[in-house]
Amino acid sequence: MKKVLTIAGSDCSGGAGIQADLKTFSAHGVFGMSVITAVTAQNTQGVFAVQDITRDVIAKQIEAIFDDIEVDGVKIGMVSQVQTIEVIAEQLSNYAPQIIVLDPVMVSKSGYHLLNPEAEATLIKELLPMAMIVTPNIPEAEVMTNSSIQTLKQMEEAAKAIFQMGAKNVLLKGGHLEEDSIDILFDGQEFSYFSSSRIATKNTHGTGCTLSSAITANLALGHTLNKAVSLAKEYITIAIQNSLSIGKGVGPTHHFYTLYKKAGLI
Repeated sequence: MKKVLTIAGSDCSGGAGIQADLKTFSAHGVFGMSVITAVTAQNTQGVFAVQDITRDVIAKQIEAIFDDIEVDGVKIGMVSQVQTIEVIAEQLSNYAPQIIVLDPVMVSKSGYHLLNPEAEATLIKELLPMAMIVTPNIPEAEVMTNSSIQTLKQMEEAAKAIFQMGAKNVLLKGGHLEEDSIDILFDGQEFSYFSSSRIATKNTHGTGCTLSSAITANLALGHTLNKAVSLAKEYITIAIQNSLSIGKGVGPTHHFYTLYKKAGLI
């Protein structure tokens, strides 16, 4: 069994962050492990507080995993402090995993800014060049490029700009556009497009975490980058189509819908 690590924040409501990552790993048949960078007080209505884990404890978590277990892939999610980003970069540089997927979590769906400008700059400088692929959504890409993105052409220009920052591959997610959801993958030379019809649901809590974790799992399973993205896009689409109306706000996706259906549970 492949072993996959998520380095991210905890979502106490279970729809995003570490919890969504581990559910996604399990749904893909890989063994999930976690390094928690922050504990958040959040639910389907928003993020209300963040308690960051200390640099030393983050370092010890990473050491405990890599010194004992072979890691086949790493997903990096919410890393809100400069010290957090720096220690992750130091440790991953030391252990040098081949597969690193960076989900630059900067702004929550409710508009909560999870990174200050200094941390954003450090993330771009330290973690972006280490990643096999970075997976920003449009608001995150706007922050990274200091530009407005409202069209597919502007998405392409932003992907090129992020590539120039040191990214090896850029998957810019188009879920925030008004038309069909088109994600674009740029490898520095050409674009690949991954399209799906827009799903009429408000329940999209944790979609970014889930997609990046699915990409990580599929890469660890040996798929090419394009295939890993395609399979992850298919997975998140099914999860959104069968999302769960849990809570009073933006509900979570259904990470186990396909498995539950095969098991006759739904």
